[in-house]
Amino acid sequence: MTPNASRRIPIVIAAEIGAQPAQVLAAITLLDEGATVPFIARYRKEVTGGLDDTQLRNLAERLVYLREFEARRTAILSSITEQGKMTDALATSLAKAATKAELEDIYLPYKPKRRTRAMIARENGLEPLAQAILADHGVDPAVLAVSFITEAVLDVKSALEGARDIVAEGLAEDAALLGRLRAHMKQVARLSAKVVAGKEAEGAKFSDYFAHSEPWHAAPSHRVLAMLRGQNEGFLAVDLEIDPDAPKGDSPAERACAAAIGVAGRGAGDVWLREAAAWTWRVKLRTSLTLDLMAELRERSEAEAINVFARNLKDLLLAAPAGGKATMGLDPGIRTGVKVAVVDATGKVLATDTVYPFQPKNDLRGAQVAIAQAIVKHGVKLISIGNGTASRETEKMVADLLAHLPGEKPVKVIVSEAGASVYSASELAAREFPDLDVSLRGAVSIARRLQDPLAELVKIEPKSIGVGQYQHDVDQHRLGRSLEAVVEDAVNAVGVDVNTASAPLLARVSGVGPGLAEAIVAHRDANGPFSTRRELLKVARLGPKAFEQAAGFLRITGGKEPLDASSVHPEAYDVARKIVAACGRDIRALMGDPAPLKSIDARAFVDDRFGLLTVKDILAELEKPARDPRPSFRTATFADGVEDIKDLKPGMLLEGTVTNVAAFGAFVDIGVHQDGLVHVSQLADKFVRDPHEVVKAGDVVKVRVVEVDVQKKRIALTMKKDSGEAREQARERHTPPPQKGRPGPSSAGPTGASSNAFADALKGKFSR
Repeated sequence: MTPNASRRIPIVIAAEIGAQPAQVLAAITLLDEGATVPFIARYRKEVTGGLDDTQLRNLAERLVYLREFEARRTAILSSITEQGKMTDALATSLAKAATKAELEDIYLPYKPKRRTRAMIARENGLEPLAQAILADHGVDPAVLAVSFITEAVLDVKSALEGARDIVAEGLAEDAALLGRLRAHMKQVARLSAKVVAGKEAEGAKFSDYFAHSEPWHAAPSHRVLAMLRGQNEGFLAVDLEIDPDAPKGDSPAERACAAAIGVAGRGAGDVWLREAAAWTWRVKLRTSLTLDLMAELRERSEAEAINVFARNLKDLLLAAPAGGKATMGLDPGIRTGVKVAVVDATGKVLATDTVYPFQPKNDLRGAQVAIAQAIVKHGVKLISIGNGTASRETEKMVADLLAHLPGEKPVKVIVSEAGASVYSASELAAREFPDLDVSLRGAVSIARRLQDPLAELVKIEPKSIGVGQYQHDVDQHRLGRSLEAVVEDAVNAVGVDVNTASAPLLARVSGVGPGLAEAIVAHRDANGPFSTRRELLKVARLGPKAFEQAAGFLRITGGKEPLDASSVHPEAYDVARKIVAACGRDIRALMGDPAPLKSIDARAFVDDRFGLLTVKDILAELEKPARDPRPSFRTATFADGVEDIKDLKPGMLLEGTVTNVAAFGAFVDIGVHQDGLVHVSQLADKFVRDPHEVVKAGDVVKVRVVEVDVQKKRIALTMKKDSGEAREQARERHTPPPQKGRPGPSSAGPTGASSNAFADALKGKFSR
């Protein structure tokens, strides 16, 4: 990378993330040295000036893009220089290019290409004809063309076609013109979709887009991805409409092409050139620029979809843990039975079983007896019920059982079983439970994810957890990279007990990875629990760099060093001890009663190595050692007698759990096997731009039923106080007014709220 690029990148990123270039440069240096984002965010605040993990993630993502961009700029500079065509003006243009599209536009005339029609025309001696027409618009091009007829150019028509090809290539390689056309298209283009003839019935799930049109620049990601999916499956034809009502040959784009070659008058040359410019737009530029804009639209939509998935995954991973209590996991099923697993407070499997309370065996009594015996025998405090098929029937069976169970009753909770089946059949699950049937492994996972969602969900590939929006339609590499970052941040935000954590959980710790995680577990199994963090250096292949990155996130409870149970990094133990000494207390006593810390002035402990930000972090940790950033455990209570979508009635006030948050609203599990949608316009009594401002996955919320469509399995919910207004707005979303002059799209509302989003989601096109 050139020195100019190295200076340019921090400036660009700093403007994007709201920081100073020096902060960005410091963070880039740390990343290049092998530091992880969690480590930099937590333990190098002085170096970066306090950049948080969100800023650092954005920085790291953009750094990859911009380095690729700068590498491309360097390659283009080299290519043009090697051709001997570099000029000062061209070098300046390339240096100023701010996007890949702009860079490629400039490079286009110099880019090695296949033999084109314009090249053939030049080989046939027609370059002078094109130049003559461009030079004198008053002369009839047909007259000029006569003198260019040869054995290779048979007639005037062939000569003029060759000249047109040369003029067209010049227009297609005019970077300034391309920039103007691209900007115009972004402003006026409309994304349109229509049904492929004869596919109406087969593609009914895309019916909202059979005659749809909306502005390119405002199309929300979920609708774009829905239309592109419909196109990929062969049911929709998707295109961009550019000034469809403009007269042929006189559209703004065609006029811009004509102006670029100096067409201004009405001479014979002007007429010919105007037609050539219009032809160039229709045949060459419109197609290529449409592909560019569609690619940009897809990229924009995918980025938003990935962002939605990442935010939902973070909320799910950081959901409240129920804690270390004996837990029963129930994986509901009808014909195959309900799978039962009991785990102890540490997640160790105590018992498994399969009961058949439903058809065809209908052994309800036998199932309840077996479950009751397991509850009593193992002291079960929590019952975790998967939310799949037969979950409400299973919950009812358990509720009836608990009503007759004497003494303290376990708390029953319906949890998301997303990804449980993937985990059950995984190699990891096979190693963990070699003697356990695949179906029973799912019940174990369901039990453990109630105890500690984070510790269990890290065993599942993030993409399989299924809280995304059209997750299978986006760039899978980019999605995977984003989700892996979310998991890493969540694990390190909570911290990990090195003596109890599984290898998959340890693998997510900063600086560890799968190989070292297996080595840590192997060392622990062979030598017993770690008594200090320093003992980690005895693990094979765990060197000083890995220790530096990981140590602060690994906890040792009840070890020789009290600070090992905190998030204070070993490199800062001396500072922590000075603070403790200033309080005049024993460190263990101080960590149990932090009152003396209130009188400490953090500035007194700042030195050349540790600044005020780090000292404040240490004080906060001493006040609440190993504090868990996750919320307190709380469950939703489903209404009795409301077990199926047919039981719902408009006006019902229910409690539910947010399972997914999209750009257009939130999905809520209210216990009827089909999540309801709270449209973004129904999330609050105020205007909501982003649903994540109001709710997140895992939240327990109160909702009111607005509308129910049993046949289409659509449930409209509201969190507004005025449910009458909600019903009216729901009706408006179903029957939007058609647009003037074109087929009525299924979008609605002055704010752009989408019934398509509503319909897509409730038809099951929102990937779960």
